[in-house]
Amino acid sequence: MKMFSTLAVALGTAASIVVATGAHAADLPVKAKAVEYVKVCSLYGAGFYYIPGTDTCIKIGGAIRLDVALNGGTYDTPFWQGGTGGNGVSTKNYYATRERVNMTTDTRTASEYGVVRTYANLQFDFSQDRESIGGGFVEVDFAFIQFAGFTFGKAVSQFDPQWALAKPTISSGFNAGSNNTTGIPQLAYTASFGGGVSATLSLENSSPYRNAGLYNTSTFIVGPGASSYTSSAYGSTSNTFLGNDQAGNHLPEIVGNVRLDQNWGTLHFGAAMHEVSAGYYGSNESTGHPDDAYGYALTAAVEFKDLPTGAGDSLKFDAAYGKGAAKYVFGGTTDTSGGGRYAKYSGNSLGFGYILDGVFATGGQVIQSSAWEVSAYYEHYWTPSWRTSVFGNYSHISYGDAGNALLMSAFSGGTTGGLGTNSSSAAATSAGTLAATGSFDLGLAQIGTKTSWTPVKNLTLSAEFIYSHLDQNLTGTYTGTASGLPKQTYTLKDQNAYNGALQILRSF
Repeated sequence: MKMFSTLAVALGTAASIVVATGAHAADLPVKAKAVEYVKVCSLYGAGFYYIPGTDTCIKIGGAIRLDVALNGGTYDTPFWQGGTGGNGVSTKNYYATRERVNMTTDTRTASEYGVVRTYANLQFDFSQDRESIGGGFVEVDFAFIQFAGFTFGKAVSQFDPQWALAKPTISSGFNAGSNNTTGIPQLAYTASFGGGVSATLSLENSSPYRNAGLYNTSTFIVGPGASSYTSSAYGSTSNTFLGNDQAGNHLPEIVGNVRLDQNWGTLHFGAAMHEVSAGYYGSNESTGHPDDAYGYALTAAVEFKDLPTGAGDSLKFDAAYGKGAAKYVFGGTTDTSGGGRYAKYSGNSLGFGYILDGVFATGGQVIQSSAWEVSAYYEHYWTPSWRTSVFGNYSHISYGDAGNALLMSAFSGGTTGGLGTNSSSAAATSAGTLAATGSFDLGLAQIGTKTSWTPVKNLTLSAEFIYSHLDQNLTGTYTGTASGLPKQTYTLKDQNAYNGALQILRSF
């Protein structure tokens, strides 16, 4: 009996152990899947990683940029547009500040058609006195897809050389040919022929970068001393300054280039066709309008890298010519205050002129402008962390005998003269009258220097100085009534401007 009792206890204990063991086994977690760590993608350079679960590589980057412009506008542009800056009055800002946050994404995926690439560059800007205290705005400077030789979206114009975004300057207000501060919407195809030779054909949306504007000389155009434009900011609308009589965009720009890319540098030739479409002679379509005209632009550029003067040193040259395509020559961000005009007062003297695709009179056709420029940049590394650049440009525009005759007649009409106030066309009145001889040829010479210090990787502090000379070709006087200036007579004379910039840039 005792034996059976002992056996029962043993069996009960074993059963308890089995039950307990089963309970613990049921509580054990299911074996977890292996963690899929982010892997480095070395196919496309530093900074790329595989997006988990895909064969697409991505690079996320950006920068924080802090700028102070001295005796210039937001983009370190000289005070060329009249108003408080160009008029030289004491109420102007002696400096301007801007803060920018830049974010970029770059993806690459290998395919049987080659690499599929997407790229986007977003910028968050705040400029003192332009935005409210907590305001600012967002820019989409670049957004494109590249596939099988095609580029779709907002990218650097195919008219510009490969190093367009690597000019050794701070100021985008420095005139240096085509305006490439941001991308231009395009559909482009690039063919590579080997040995670094390639060619590209592109259709590009010209507005607003490539539209310099047209002036109907029977109406008013913004006068030298007018304080503002009807456009609040360049890029928000297409050059809506007083007097611009340009019609809509009917055709895209047809742009092409041929490039040679080598270890020693690059060689670039570009060309573009630019449509010049004018508005009406009068207030509506029944008054008629000039025929569409077709301008063009040509450019040549070369870059030499790693010069005998030192590792990292570079030398760049470019030249451009435009017929009825002035913005391919007079680029930069001078037009952040509007379009069309250069004007600067100094004491009792004034220099002014206009950058237009052309002019026309009622019943006539568009007379296209002719413009050209040459630029050069040299950058030298004193040490890996210290470098200095020197750069210069000369840009010139003319309207020929017929264009000059129209402008002179328009601006010499007393109280009905074509130099107007800064109000809308419907309410515009004469801002002054011209009593002069000569021509409306206009030249702008600029020379500058920038020194940069990089104490740690991707942190750069820079200082820049630019001297500009406005070369106007009118002799005589202008009697102005512009707001903010004495109502007096000014001697027409060449003008000088000095401006600079300080910048801290942290990229990542």
